[in-house]
Amino acid sequence: MPSAAPGPILIGIDIGTSSVKAVMAGPGGKRLDAVAAAHETARPAPGRAEQDAPGWLALVEAALARFAAHTAARRVAAIGITSQVNTHVFCDGALNPLCPAITWADTRAAAHAARLEGAIAPAAKVAALGAPIPIDASHALARMAWIEAERADIWAATAHVMAPKDFVIARLTGAVAADPLSSVGLVGTNHAYAEAVLDLVPRARALLPPLRDPLEVVGRMAPGRPFAGVPVCAGTMDAWASMFGLGVATEGAAFYLSGTSEVLGVVAQARTGAGGVVTFPDWRGITLHAAPTQVGGASLAWLARITGRAVEDLAALGGEVRISAQSPLFLPHLEGERAPLWDPIARGAFAGLSSADGPAEIAAAVMEGVAFSARLALEALEASAGQPVTALRLGGGGAASDAWCRIRADALGRRLERVAAREAGATGAFVMAGVAAGVLGDLAEATAALVATDARFDPDPAAAALADARFARFRAFYAALGPVNRGFAAG
Repeated sequence: MPSAAPGPILIGIDIGTSSVKAVMAGPGGKRLDAVAAAHETARPAPGRAEQDAPGWLALVEAALARFAAHTAARRVAAIGITSQVNTHVFCDGALNPLCPAITWADTRAAAHAARLEGAIAPAAKVAALGAPIPIDASHALARMAWIEAERADIWAATAHVMAPKDFVIARLTGAVAADPLSSVGLVGTNHAYAEAVLDLVPRARALLPPLRDPLEVVGRMAPGRPFAGVPVCAGTMDAWASMFGLGVATEGAAFYLSGTSEVLGVVAQARTGAGGVVTFPDWRGITLHAAPTQVGGASLAWLARITGRAVEDLAALGGEVRISAQSPLFLPHLEGERAPLWDPIARGAFAGLSSADGPAEIAAAVMEGVAFSARLALEALEASAGQPVTALRLGGGGAASDAWCRIRADALGRRLERVAAREAGATGAFVMAGVAAGVLGDLAEATAALVATDARFDPDPAAAALADARFARFRAFYAALGPVNRGFAAG
């Protein structure tokens, strides 16, 4: 009997905040090859966080060239790309960046965001977007307003304002497009641009790419490139792709993605109108309530940088500490905070330090503080979705530490189910590409079939009770520090 014909191969690429990850997978999600390469974030001035868009492209091209040398390369059927969101590339008509990409962590446009937020009535914004999505410093319109006011030369030359994935797809295929899910705060429930919001900034509509469905083939790899002619999926933002990469696609399911920031989400058709989170338009029967924080794993990376220790060593060191009522608290607001506080002037701080505290206690405080920021986000999500969450799928680089996972489970008081694959975004990207190209069937079924878990973390009752008390103190600490931070912001 002849052997079965080999199945198609899929490629998923995730342009993340700290690295580009790419996965080449065969039937059943079997990994054939994977690569990850770090890239830098420049911080030339307070509040600024910039990246080199051509640098992303070079890393993607290197990954594709590597995969093209694989013996199964001729069977690649589709390529999917996802990326960080609310990072913006201002390009000219030839798709050349006019300045460094302004990342989601950049807060330079906070004053412009506040002006735009005040220029539209809350009811009008809800009518336009379907939810009270805030216009904050990471919003595309705030970035446009800043460029127009501060860099008139760049503004005059700008032809496209693009997300990282859309910039890379355009350079690989020649197709200029965006998707409605990644266009946070710009589209309504009909998946079209919300003119009432775009009208806040003249020219905004002309600079934004046309919208395509995330499961649509938006273009094909250009001649002369690896995998020339292979379809490329429009894809979507990292939160959605990672959700699929974590095996979440059904009503009531929740996820916790830990990376540079912590991103939590719940799938629920209900829309209570509660604020603090981002509620996306319904897409293919999925309504996602998402809460992205500003700094998550990056907090431990910051501590590693100033102590000269490796992140992994700090996580292990902090995990050995038994957190008590007297343990120090940490506010992880090193770059302000996004969901659910949306406070660009918030800053990081420790409370309760004593001379008895050393590197281990400080590391534990940072790990717990990040977990408490996730709990704030989760409580806002439950209010927005109108239902409690009992368990979350957990993934991302920040989930590698068992000790940190246990701290998170205790801080949240919820069960965490960690997925085996660390590249949740890239996994979701190749799943979406497979569905777009007709290689995989139903999105929910494909997601569930390709994602496996490797560990489960249940909250310890005593530690969770202590965490409840410490979380109340964490919230009071943030409120008490408000006047101090406002003083810093005022200069």
